[in-house]
Amino acid sequence: MPCKESTRNSCASDSGKKTVMPPTYFFVLLLLSIPTYFVLRVIPLPFNFIGLVFVAFGIVMNLWADAKFKERQTTISPFGTPTALIAERPFSISRNPMYVGMASILLGAAICIGSLIAFACPIIFVIVIQAKFLPIEEKNLGATFANQYQTYKRKVRQWI
Repeated sequence: MPCKESTRNSCASDSGKKTVMPPTYFFVLLLLSIPTYFVLRVIPLPFNFIGLVFVAFGIVMNLWADAKFKERQTTISPFGTPTALIAERPFSISRNPMYVGMASILLGAAICIGSLIAFACPIIFVIVIQAKFLPIEEKNLGATFANQYQTYKRKVRQWI
């Protein structure tokens, strides 16, 4: 389902149907995790500040990967047709460093919040991305870069 019109938060296909994009899932889950601070707290102060390490890692991964997309002038949309196969860092660590970054931020937020329920958010995010976006991205990359992508896929893990 290629995008006719795309932003970072939504994608309109030729049929006009809008698809929610990964950053929207990320921000909704992040916002939903905040009120869980008051329920089933399992990580006490000051240990919950360890979560800031995960948040910082996630921010760095996202900014780094975004800079690579811009540098190589290829689409960031999961439904777009890529014009470049990026295989250097951070894409040599994970085939999906932006999703790893978003999941890391959600995990860090869950640790900071300290609630057992908040840990559902990064799990839900990974499941949604794995089911809804990665199959399309993998198909587009395979169709565009064929053998080069298959070699890259064998060398680099999908997540971490």
